[in-house]
Amino acid sequence: MTTAKKRKGGRRMFNITINGEQKQYPQGTTYETIVEPYREQYDGMIALVSANGKIRELFKKVTKDCTVDFFTLKDDVGHKTYVRTATMLFLKGVFDLFGEEIAQKCKVEFTIGNGYYICSKGMIEATEDNAAKIKARMLELVELKTPFMKRSYPLDDAMELFKEHGMKDKEKLFRYRRSSFVNIYEIDGYYDYYYGYMLPNAGYVKWFDVIPYDEGFMLLLPSKKNPGVVVPFTERKMLFETLKESDEWGRKVGIETVGDLNEQICSGSLSEMILVQEAEQERKIGEIAKDIVKRGNVKFIMIAGPSSSGKTSFSHRLSIQLRTLGKTPHPIALDDYFVDREKTPLDENGKYNFECLEAIDVKQFNDDMVRLLNGERVELPTFNFKIGKREYRGNYKQLGPDDILVIEGIHGLNDKMSYALPSESKFKIYISALTNINVDEHNRIPTTDGRLLRRMIRDARTRGTDARRTIEMWPSVRRGEEENIFPFQEQADAMFNSVLIYELAVIKQFAEPLLFQIPKDAPEYYEAKRLLKFLDYFLNVTSESLPNNSICREFVGGSCFNV
Repeated sequence: MTTAKKRKGGRRMFNITINGEQKQYPQGTTYETIVEPYREQYDGMIALVSANGKIRELFKKVTKDCTVDFFTLKDDVGHKTYVRTATMLFLKGVFDLFGEEIAQKCKVEFTIGNGYYICSKGMIEATEDNAAKIKARMLELVELKTPFMKRSYPLDDAMELFKEHGMKDKEKLFRYRRSSFVNIYEIDGYYDYYYGYMLPNAGYVKWFDVIPYDEGFMLLLPSKKNPGVVVPFTERKMLFETLKESDEWGRKVGIETVGDLNEQICSGSLSEMILVQEAEQERKIGEIAKDIVKRGNVKFIMIAGPSSSGKTSFSHRLSIQLRTLGKTPHPIALDDYFVDREKTPLDENGKYNFECLEAIDVKQFNDDMVRLLNGERVELPTFNFKIGKREYRGNYKQLGPDDILVIEGIHGLNDKMSYALPSESKFKIYISALTNINVDEHNRIPTTDGRLLRRMIRDARTRGTDARRTIEMWPSVRRGEEENIFPFQEQADAMFNSVLIYELAVIKQFAEPLLFQIPKDAPEYYEAKRLLKFLDYFLNVTSESLPNNSICREFVGGSCFNV
């Protein structure tokens, strides 16, 4: 029950508490007005507020007494809001310059570093001139502070609007939604649907660039770490080609968006699609195995990738393919070369940093590998995680002519990890779960969302870790990936995308109960709520139809491998 009072003149007043200080604001005041005096106090532009624990966009009006907290561009939800707003602003620029049909058909596909690749499917020539025109139109809208308007439509009315504006992808998406209302954003006559929040006006999009790239454009935006800086684009050709290949495969099989996937689920044809996808992955693993054998002198296969990429299942499946080609693979985990716990470096918070290179006994690893390469018989260590020490349990190896070591660990692509080994003896593989479907044409699915959900259900199943703890640890995991894995991905000899086009529909049934357990007063609640809303787009698919060697089995359970 509100304690708001009326002042003279009849206007209602609301008590707003910010940083422990209470102030009164009249009815009709927007949160944008409330945050204005506090902007200079925060490192990073304020993008959203939390009012009594509920996220509110800045153009929303105060309706009751509340305690307000701020989200800036350095917060995950704030940064996502900036990206979303800049994306709609880009598409508005396309809309104004090239027309509505082309704007609707542009696809926001994936990210390469700080670049968001938007493909025009050949309808706009990817030239410096066209990139400059789009950027110039965006800057005009920024200068005018053109507002973003949000309106809630009944589902049937929204579907009619999607149809009227040629948004077939959104029409298909909401055909399978249970919600009664749909929030649609509009900026100066351009309408679009977005999964998430938006900034109040174009004037907030202060930092961006547009460059031509491949068949489309890169929209360059600031990182969460440095929200006021747009760094020059760094090309990652191998990653881009892998993402593009996965995207094209989805197009060939008719699954580019969640609506496409839901349609296949309802038609009863998904079981066959699962087998097709698994066969495609097996074909790619087989090709990598053939490339390894073709080299002729490879003795060390170095596999690295970010958390929950499916490295263990991949290494098992690669080993099977190598066996069919006459090789004898032996798995080795770099984790077995951890230094003893008391020698582990500490991070800035005084906690053990298991992800830095110094947490590994690099010298011992290289000594053992060189001896193996020279034909010696070597006893390899096993790390005892309970006591935090390396142990020797009689695990002897000696390499014959057809023996190959399959080495898995986050530092596998870093040459400092294997400095003593000849480059011709190593074959380096980067693996990641690179999401290849969108919610719709303009709402991409971050690869990190898929990996976070994978890890969440595996942590709960194998380690007894709840979803709240997994979400809490995720920023630290991501920092480790940025420092120790991503800088070396382009040095790989092969890149493998472990994502399965159907997997989020399978993961949903395992993830939702875990996310619902996170209480409203927990800091992780906002992320849990966002993921629940995201999963609501997908129809359920039972895990019973998955092959027992599927990479998805590493997370949902039932794998034939020891994962």
